Amino acid sequence: MTMSRTVQIAVREIKVGFRNPWAYTFLALFALFALMLLLINSQSVVKGYSGLTGTLLNLILYLLPLMTLMLGSFSLTGDKEDGSWELLSVYPLSTVSYMAGKFIGQAAVLLSMIAFGYGLAGTAGWAAGNGFDPSAFRLLAGFSFSLAMLYLAAAMLVGTLARNRWQALTIAVAVWFFTIIAWPPLLIAVLGMLPYLWIKPAVSVLTLLNPAEISRLFAIVKLGGGSVLGPEYYDWVKWIREPSGTIGYIAVSLLWIFGASGLSVYLWERGRKHA
Repeated sequence: MTMSRTVQIAVREIKVGFRNPWAYTFLALFALFALMLLLINSQSVVKGYSGLTGTLLNLILYLLPLMTLMLGSFSLTGDKEDGSWELLSVYPLSTVSYMAGKFIGQAAVLLSMIAFGYGLAGTAGWAAGNGFDPSAFRLLAGFSFSLAMLYLAAAMLVGTLARNRWQALTIAVAVWFFTIIAWPPLLIAVLGMLPYLWIKPAVSVLTLLNPAEISRLFAIVKLGGGSVLGPEYYDWVKWIREPSGTIGYIAVSLLWIFGASGLSVYLWERGRKHA
């Protein structure tokens, strides 16, 4: 019964998600920028870490987390505002089933959008006789998928905390700004106040707190650009290059996803009982 309810919520979420004009706006932007980058690099095949892959990584880091935070959080706050949750709550529907269905449905929509964007860029590159090296292309796609799932878990938490879409928008932009835009200067400011021997441990701890930074480091190192990160990240580069680095990254990502999702379920259930 629980699985059936989860599937029903997920199917409903997929239908609503593909009707959302915001989703197609972000999809068009993502595909457009990917095509533009391929046109800029129209003379050679992109291999490893280069100016183009670095630019695409930055593009993904700016666009995908914001898109995910907004779509995911609006999904939950929309149910609060239009009364859908009040209607669903009268049925024997557990909070876990509801949140799991929401996550699965939104994940399906986001992954479909990302796959379409990469598929369009890959097809255009193949037709033009240039594009990304298959290994680099797969890594960038995997980076995008994992980043979307990490921020979707954060979006579920934002949607749980916010009472309406405006609050969700404010919190989502704040989370995006803090983890993407403000993170580098804040990291430099914090590390500058610490003794030298504390810098490397502090970098490791602070990096684990930011899903965008974890994903960025993993992608850069796997693409062969670990030398651009600086000596403070030597241990990270060494660890990610090992065969266990990929398993470790997946484990950390899953811990982040289940941790944020579990907190969302707890807070939603708490609000449900108080209501």
